[in-house]
Amino acid sequence: MTQVHNAFRTRTGGRIDRNRPIDFVFDGRTYQGYAGDTLASALLANGIRTVTASTILGRPRGITGSWSEDATAQVGIDAPYIEPMMPATMIELCPGLIAHGVPGRGTLSTDIDTARYDALHHHPDLLVVGSGAAGLMAALMAARAGVAVLLVDERPEAGGAGPSAPWVRDAVAELDGHPHVTHLSRTTAFGAYDDGFVLAVERRTDHLGAAPAHVSRQRIHRIRARHTIIATGAHERPIVFADNDLPGVMLAGSAGDHLRRHGVLVGRTAVVFTAGDSAYGEAFALVGAGMQIRAIVDVRTHVSDDLRAEATRLGIEIRADDTVVAASGDDEVSGVRIADGSILDCDTVLVSGGWNPAAHLWSQLRGTIDFDADAAAFVPTGTLPNVDIVGAARGLFTTGACLTDGRRGGLAALRSLGVNPPEYRGVPRTTDRTPAPTAVYWRVPEAAEQVSFVDLQRDATVADVRRAVGAGMVSVEHVKRYTTIGTAHDQGKTSGIVASGIVAELLGVDVADTGTTTFRPPYTPVSFAALAGRNRGELYDPVRRTPLHEWHAEWGAIFEDVGQWKRPRFYPRGGEDMESAVLRECGAVRAGVGILDASTLGVIDVAGPDAGEFLDRVYTNVLSTLAVGKVRYGVLCGVDGMIIDDGTVLRIAADRYTLYTTTGSAATVLDWMEEWHQTEWPHLRVFTTSLTDHVATFPVVGPRSRDVIGAVFADLDVSREAFGFMQWRDTTFDGAPVRVARISFSGELAFEVNVAAPYADALWRALIDAGAPHGITPYGTEAMHVLRAEKGYPIIGQDTDGTVTPHDLGMSWVVSTAKPDFIGKRSFTRAAQQNPQRKQLVGLLPTDATTLPEGAQIIAHRADRCLPPPPVPMLGHVTSSYRSAELGRPFALALVKGGRALIGTHLDVPVGGQLVEVEVTTTVFVDPEGARRDG
Repeated sequence: MTQVHNAFRTRTGGRIDRNRPIDFVFDGRTYQGYAGDTLASALLANGIRTVTASTILGRPRGITGSWSEDATAQVGIDAPYIEPMMPATMIELCPGLIAHGVPGRGTLSTDIDTARYDALHHHPDLLVVGSGAAGLMAALMAARAGVAVLLVDERPEAGGAGPSAPWVRDAVAELDGHPHVTHLSRTTAFGAYDDGFVLAVERRTDHLGAAPAHVSRQRIHRIRARHTIIATGAHERPIVFADNDLPGVMLAGSAGDHLRRHGVLVGRTAVVFTAGDSAYGEAFALVGAGMQIRAIVDVRTHVSDDLRAEATRLGIEIRADDTVVAASGDDEVSGVRIADGSILDCDTVLVSGGWNPAAHLWSQLRGTIDFDADAAAFVPTGTLPNVDIVGAARGLFTTGACLTDGRRGGLAALRSLGVNPPEYRGVPRTTDRTPAPTAVYWRVPEAAEQVSFVDLQRDATVADVRRAVGAGMVSVEHVKRYTTIGTAHDQGKTSGIVASGIVAELLGVDVADTGTTTFRPPYTPVSFAALAGRNRGELYDPVRRTPLHEWHAEWGAIFEDVGQWKRPRFYPRGGEDMESAVLRECGAVRAGVGILDASTLGVIDVAGPDAGEFLDRVYTNVLSTLAVGKVRYGVLCGVDGMIIDDGTVLRIAADRYTLYTTTGSAATVLDWMEEWHQTEWPHLRVFTTSLTDHVATFPVVGPRSRDVIGAVFADLDVSREAFGFMQWRDTTFDGAPVRVARISFSGELAFEVNVAAPYADALWRALIDAGAPHGITPYGTEAMHVLRAEKGYPIIGQDTDGTVTPHDLGMSWVVSTAKPDFIGKRSFTRAAQQNPQRKQLVGLLPTDATTLPEGAQIIAHRADRCLPPPPVPMLGHVTSSYRSAELGRPFALALVKGGRALIGTHLDVPVGGQLVEVEVTTTVFVDPEGARRDG
């Protein structure tokens, strides 16, 4: 049965909907709250103060804040959605909510997350982060000027610290009336990057409970703004004293926030411990709502007369020039001990050590932050291009000042955008008192350091900071890592600056000299599910299919994944297994004609007046001398001289080339070329464009391939004399342009047919029909591997492993000695790369009928035929191994130390506990003279 408590709920007030009660379950017990509550406010309303235990020490932990600044109230959500750990202060109460306390480390659920996640891109003129006083005013200035504005705020409603102010309602209504303004609530900007790029996460359905299945639960907003205004407000910071981690110790501003937003009193009787004026306003408001304030303990010697007068009227004792040394209580606060030794009974301690501008995004953009003694805080300084920071985030802590500064920021943004300001530029009138200066007070020196907690989530104390300083650490960055302060979910929102102040005190230096640690994304935790968006399951790695995929499926192809592509591996007939099918396909190609779908090869268009020079710098051989209409094989190496890819290059015109790469490296090669062009050679007039998805490629291979090509392209002279090897010709098929190249990856007579993807199916079927009289056989990647290996053609990534040079493959001929430079050239002169004992590509022929496993190690020949005891010196490994229909036996390629010098000798390969004897051979097993290439 529902237990209706809400004993700490005020009779009126707050922004909750009291007509919409919501039952929820926490730690197995059922409670009631209202729509508009957070889980934290609902727990406090029901008198639940202890939420979980600390990570390391297991001490009780309660609720210390009202939003993302909370450092302690970590819970896991079991329903209606699943979250392993997040602050109770940021969980909006919803129907069906079931939660439990988490002691600092959540547990990932084994259930599949069925919720939807997605992403949206924005390109506004102005991005405003934060919809408090400053943010709303900045957005209004820009909206009135007619620019496209995107306003984001992490809370459910606008207004910042004062959502109930009448001007907030008016401002939101005006913004909603502008068609060029997008206002996103429940949206946290968690990362700011160069060139106006900001990432934000929107919680779209968590507050609904049963969310519509078609609506994403969370959405990542990728924002590219011409100008950005940061109006993220400020975080109240605590003062450190003994046992300040007991449930019942809370930030004073958060207690006021729970009252204003949720109509909740965070306790019955409180002591306020402060270094500034803001806590007085919270104390007065709480007394007005029915809470007893035993005393306001102020570290300052002087308290403003108006505050004293109001405190006297409300019956609140002010104890100036005093401190709270310790909180008392077993599992929750029951009192405090004052510096003079007196004890004040209370169930709540409200703390305010001042306010820290929430300058995280500013810092992420490498904006500077310096200590301002007048503001008693680290505030943003300097400027950033196309970025401004306003309001409390800039160290202005009154509503009027924030409104005025927001207007300033909005008008400055308009000037930056080259837009005239609006006619109406007024700001709402407010009645602000001028606060007295806040004292810079980090901790109570008399408090026991071993229980004076700086970071409540990490159980890190003043004693830990002293230990770090005693170990010789003077940088706050080092202290952070030594103590782990500021590394928890809250990223040090309440502990980081305090730690800097304590370090300064212990070192005897000014806090301005210690500085702060670096703020890094994300500002608040973001789930991997949200970041992944729709890219999960089958969409995690996109599945790419060639234009002929359906044809292959109809023909019974067995597919394999090659990169992201689905490629036919083989086409079984009549119950064949893979070995039988591959032997049949290879035999058909060698004796007649076969056809392969090679549409997955990377195709890159390289164009521009400097295209030839650019390719000469990227490839190891010379391509600028390649004649139009010709083809040349090329190799790309890294700066270390190791092969990263290979392929063929067609010269299309004086200023244009078409490059073919391996399937798996298409994107890598394009990225590699773009990187070198943009960072090293930006002066070269060259453009690289991927054509991979636009071009379909079909090698037609075998002694009868000339007959098939001639039948389909009657206008194309395919004779040996007219169409030479490594040449290309243009023709047409039913009016569609077709490019045919004499390229062979099998050693046989072959023609590679290239056509735009939309015409691929029709042309493929025409080639199949034309080849039918010759027994044309579709073959897959497995047969392709066998055919190329029989000719000793390496596959980059299979016969290489990132430590192989062209020389190791026996391809010194592809490395130009005439070019002044190319990527990797200098590395070829290193002694290690000229070592004759480097692993070199060779062939292997088992002396029996064993097919060697790929990856098998190779050792010296053993006369006793026994595997020696470990460690066994390894000479190399098998890179490719197949059964050959042409040879009638197994064969292999391998990388072997000093392999070429071992040709004609015997080695051993351990297989299944036995030694398999192999003969080392050259890499070419079929047609070493190359007679078959031209038919």
